[in-house]
Amino acid sequence: MNRMIAARLLRASLVACGAAAVLVVVVDWSGRVVGHGPLEILVPFVAAGLAAVGLGAAQPRIDRLVERLTHHREVTPYSSLAAAAARIRAGALEQALPGLAQVLADGTGAVHAVVWLAVGDRLVGAAEHPPQPPDTGAATAENLGVLLARPDVDHVVPVLEGTVLRAALSITKPGAAITPGDQELVRDVANGAALLLRGVALNAELAERVRRADDLARELRASRQRLARAREVERRRLVMELGNATSVRLAALRDDVRAAGGDLGRVPGDPAEFDSASAQQALARARIALDELLDRFRLIARGVYPAVLRDQGPTAALDEVAADLPRPVRLTGGLGGRLDYEIESGVYYVVAAALGALASGPDAGELLVHLDHADAHVTVRIEDPAAAKGPEDLRAELADESERLVALGGDLTITSTAPGAVELRVRLPDRLEPVVESSVGAELRVP
Repeated sequence: MNRMIAARLLRASLVACGAAAVLVVVVDWSGRVVGHGPLEILVPFVAAGLAAVGLGAAQPRIDRLVERLTHHREVTPYSSLAAAAARIRAGALEQALPGLAQVLADGTGAVHAVVWLAVGDRLVGAAEHPPQPPDTGAATAENLGVLLARPDVDHVVPVLEGTVLRAALSITKPGAAITPGDQELVRDVANGAALLLRGVALNAELAERVRRADDLARELRASRQRLARAREVERRRLVMELGNATSVRLAALRDDVRAAGGDLGRVPGDPAEFDSASAQQALARARIALDELLDRFRLIARGVYPAVLRDQGPTAALDEVAADLPRPVRLTGGLGGRLDYEIESGVYYVVAAALGALASGPDAGELLVHLDHADAHVTVRIEDPAAAKGPEDLRAELADESERLVALGGDLTITSTAPGAVELRVRLPDRLEPVVESSVGAELRVP
């Protein structure tokens, strides 16, 4: 026997005993005062009226006594709604929803009752009775159909605002039938608490919007930091490229031009012998150095703004890079179409730098580069069967490019697959977007 049945039996017994006591006292007193006569017929009605008035006045005391003895409080849906409304006025929404769940369980005899709120495009369990441990996560359901199909749900009543689902009430009665009275009670609670549940659902949706706005703000700050790091990496790369191109080559060109100028500047009769052959050799060396310098500047310009990359994509641009390398390169796969320039340039720069680092060693076979685009990510695999540099050296040499990838949300891994062989894997998302749930703004609708 559960507490609800025991409380009802005890309450009925106390009421019956009280009514019987009043009837006995009134009948005994009337027999002495009124005696036998015409008024005697009114005595039972007077006794019943006094019993009703007395029991009505004593009802709160009887309820408190029953609650103290059975540890069960008799509630009705409407008393619970009144208490919930009082809590709403006090601003205690977290107390109002558990009260609704409790009245559902107590009123229907359900072993489990849940108040669900529509948050975004899903239903979230906001309150349940009996309550679950605090460390248990809130239950969720994708939609009303999924909730109805749950094995632990026997009856569901939705709370609608037009065709928009705002909340739902569910009960579970394993081994017992859902009676028409249960259905009516849950429906009355849903109708009576509709305004409350709609308000709470809208508050939950507002909290979800605020949470998403915070996530977007954090992602924006992180994106700005990544872009700042990417700009710094590009600045260091350009400084290094320009330094390598100008320092040695320009110094050698200056010396050759100065030597040629010195030879050509001698006049007849000068004690120093006029050497035209030496001047021609110096000018030839200067011309070669100037050609190399121009080629180097073209490479730098291609690295700063590769026209082929912009016009034809990273595959064609990498083909152009591979043609200038001392080692053969086999390029396979592709991206299956054009992507944002930031993504394509990120792939191009890291692969070009990796090929340059691997091709700088002795010619020991073909380099394999495979590009792929799947699962919203771009991946590149670079294999060197006989690398002159180990993974640690390559990580140090490609540190700037690795930072660039991290700034774009990607990563670079370098592993040793066999003695003397290395494999580089590049992984990069195909879209530069904050990874934040986009369910806010969506609404569950009931056809």
